[in-house]
Amino acid sequence: MIADWQYGGFGLYVHWPFCTSKCPYCDFNSHVAASIDQTRWLRAYRAEIARLSELVPDRVLSSIFFGGGTPSLMAPETVAGVIEAARDAWTFANDIEITMEANPGSVEAGRFRGYADAGVNRLSLGVQALNDDDLRRLGRMHSAAEARAAFDLAKRAFSRVSFDLIYARQKQDRESWRAELAEAVAMAVDHLSLYQLTIEDGTVFGARHAAGKLKDLPDDDMSADMYLETQDFLNARGMPAYEISNHAASGLESRHNLIYWRQGDWAAVGPGAHGRLGLERGRLATVAERTPGRWLELVESVGSGDIESELLGRDDIATEYLLMAMRLTEGMDLPRYTAKGGKLDQPRLARLLDGGLVEMAGDRLRATVTGRPVLNYILREIAG
Repeated sequence: MIADWQYGGFGLYVHWPFCTSKCPYCDFNSHVAASIDQTRWLRAYRAEIARLSELVPDRVLSSIFFGGGTPSLMAPETVAGVIEAARDAWTFANDIEITMEANPGSVEAGRFRGYADAGVNRLSLGVQALNDDDLRRLGRMHSAAEARAAFDLAKRAFSRVSFDLIYARQKQDRESWRAELAEAVAMAVDHLSLYQLTIEDGTVFGARHAAGKLKDLPDDDMSADMYLETQDFLNARGMPAYEISNHAASGLESRHNLIYWRQGDWAAVGPGAHGRLGLERGRLATVAERTPGRWLELVESVGSGDIESELLGRDDIATEYLLMAMRLTEGMDLPRYTAKGGKLDQPRLARLLDGGLVEMAGDRLRATVTGRPVLNYILREIAG
């Protein structure tokens, strides 16, 4: 019998919490530090990986993802040590995907060959914009020229390279966004993550926006038009959306992120990391301490950096699957959702089907092209 997590696969998430500076739009768990004892951090990562492998020892690992923060500030030797610890803990898939997030600054770019030698085979570059004015407004430390140079270096070092762009930025219009997309495709990128700028509480942008000082943001209609034009533009160039914000050529989707969206299992290590592990007694949710120094102390003194560890109830498991799987273009496997105890509000579902916002494809329910821009509304309706 196939365990439910096997429909999504098994991965390892490694959170590196440090950045050279804090971007004004960012609400991730990232911190600026003057000095970092990488030997100590590697020792802690190794210990956490060994601890989690005791919970799920007989697994084939299909993906490792170094996220952050800015993981490209890690020493290549630290990255190699983490990968070695994962290899000691689990069997690697023959085609394992090992991804690192990186910033395009020249220091990080110079380390690309070292990361590749350590075992990284996929790089995700935080480009965010391809013009200097917008990069400055976003608080990025690199220039557009540095981003293009880093991408060229990355293509030579790694078999796969992705990059991120943010749209609906200040003073941005549809024409300039189309030009940016055209340049991205011309760079021969095979995967793009495209995120609409959102203003989060607790960020610098959040404070500026509340004070009325964040000027010239596109309105909701303009942002929606940018989203729809993005779909048409990239579909026509062989990079359709496979998830609400992610586009890839066929077969080049992010394997690690698919684990999340298909509700597979992942072990998670590092400050603030969230994990999910399918055990015989149920699905375990883990949450690590967010503060870097405190996380290190917990690992060293208590033997675990996790501050929460609980078995999820059936309703929570089903809801998580619904919220994640419906982000995918392939949609949600209804028999699997039902087996988890999930139930749909049938009258509301019928209205969504009649309105062309969702559709059935065999045993799968998925949002239509018209429905994807209003996915949050769809989810509220069908969750009952």
